[in-house]
Amino acid sequence: MVQKLIGRYCQLLTAIIVMCLVIMVLMVFGNVVMRYAFNSGIAVSEEMSRWLFLWLIFLGASIAVHEQAHMGSDMVLEMLPPKLQKVAVVVGQLLMLWVTWLIFSGSLAQTKINWDVVAPVTEYSMAWVYSTGVVFSVSTGLMLLSDLWFTLRGELTPVQIRKAQHAAELEQFEFNARAAEQQGGKSATPL
Repeated sequence: MVQKLIGRYCQLLTAIIVMCLVIMVLMVFGNVVMRYAFNSGIAVSEEMSRWLFLWLIFLGASIAVHEQAHMGSDMVLEMLPPKLQKVAVVVGQLLMLWVTWLIFSGSLAQTKINWDVVAPVTEYSMAWVYSTGVVFSVSTGLMLLSDLWFTLRGELTPVQIRKAQHAAELEQFEFNARAAEQQGGKSATPL
């Protein structure tokens, strides 16, 4: 149930990211056209594009955590015995939760500090800039807690199951391609 909610939330984040990207492209492209064609520009577009880019990055990073698409190295993990692998995974997840807490507390403090500070062009509160870290850390924290729960119960998350299925399908595809190549190579007549 929680994984389904997280999945739906990530779909919502994806839609927001697409909207941010479209608005950014339109504003930047429009500004370039106006500068070259009409020797003027939209003052707000540069500042808003930067803000949208920040939101795009942090929301995308949340999705990457859910999809377990962030960088990782499992070379050492694979050399450990299964029981130690589980311990190492739990320690890694706890460390990620700790870093997420640090991001949350720092972003929340900066959001509060900059609540009354206004941006130079839009005159919107600079808290919008720093709140990206708050939204990221709350989203990521819930996702990491869910993953930790699955790990402690000795189960794979739905994302891990999907990745394993994809890896098996890819391996089967490569096996079939090699078999077809070998079969095709034997039946070919030399010139």
